[in-house]
Amino acid sequence: MKPQAVLIVLLLSGLAALPGLAQSKFLTRAGTISFFSATPIEDIEARNEQVGAAVDVQSGQVAFTVPMKGFQFPRSLMQEHFNENYMESEKYPRATFSGNLINWVPDALLAAGPQTVQVEGDLTIHGVTKHVRVPGTLEKQGNRLLVKSKFVVAPADYNIEIPALVRNQIAKSVDVTVNLACNPAP
Repeated sequence: MKPQAVLIVLLLSGLAALPGLAQSKFLTRAGTISFFSATPIEDIEARNEQVGAAVDVQSGQVAFTVPMKGFQFPRSLMQEHFNENYMESEKYPRATFSGNLINWVPDALLAAGPQTVQVEGDLTIHGVTKHVRVPGTLEKQGNRLLVKSKFVVAPADYNIEIPALVRNQIAKSVDVTVNLACNPAP
């Protein structure tokens, strides 16, 4: 079993309740990640609504997995180039993140509204793993946990090669937005 799958299973096993919170583990299989990159020729954007994620607000562990072929583009040719030429989705079918909330106090979710957090861990894209630290928010809304984050990824950091013909016409970084609405783990 892959390390990310093991982490998700561990997060979902043994439900420990938080004082004041009835549930500490949350998950989704329909989270959303989108990205946007402005370019002189044409903006590049895509959306993926097949993100699997697990969050344990007691321990602060966070894990998610993103099927690369789940990204939908406005034009099918963009999607084809993304999967075949840039991401090599047959060879690297998933991007993953495994990490922890930094300086997290679980009782913060008892307060109303979004709680600002920092998440630190390993982001793997295109077979390359980088240790990252990104901002985000957590918010308890009814029995759901809302998770949001915005950060920047540089394709070059993950050995994603841009052909020389278009290299100067494509942005050096991509804005990534994460939106997860997680339900209590069963």
